[in-house]
Amino acid sequence: MQTRPPVPPFTRDTALQKVRAAEDAWNRQDPETVALAYTADSRWRNRDQFVHGRSEIKEFLTRKWEKEREYRLIKELWAFHENRIAVRFVYEWRDGQGQWWRSHGNENWGFDEAGLMAERHASINDVPIKDAQRLFHWEGKVRPEGHPGLSDLGL
Repeated sequence: MQTRPPVPPFTRDTALQKVRAAEDAWNRQDPETVALAYTADSRWRNRDQFVHGRSEIKEFLTRKWEKEREYRLIKELWAFHENRIAVRFVYEWRDGQGQWWRSHGNENWGFDEAGLMAERHASINDVPIKDAQRLFHWEGKVRPEGHPGLSDLGL
């Protein structure tokens, strides 16, 4: 059986590790690798879309990152209990016409005993922003240690 540490039941420290690992993985924008963090039959609700299983997750993420260019994401732990984690997140991205967006959301995650995510429920709102309003500036794919988080940025 494949395991994806840390595994439930979560402590504050292991929940924070899980959130940061998810943030880093999504910022790398590799659908194949990201999909491995989910169970083979994982169920998602992302906005108004329902996604089932790893192959649909890969297809979804491929479409997402083709549309959402220069994607930068920050996640923050909201709550945790046993095998569940709730996060809030914000990401910034640019569309094909050059318009910048800031997307605000909440996710509820449910994990199996091996630490793979079996459920993901995401609610997200998009707000157009100007280039000068962007807050997520870093080189490379992942947010460097020491870069402010959502609360530090006032988001």
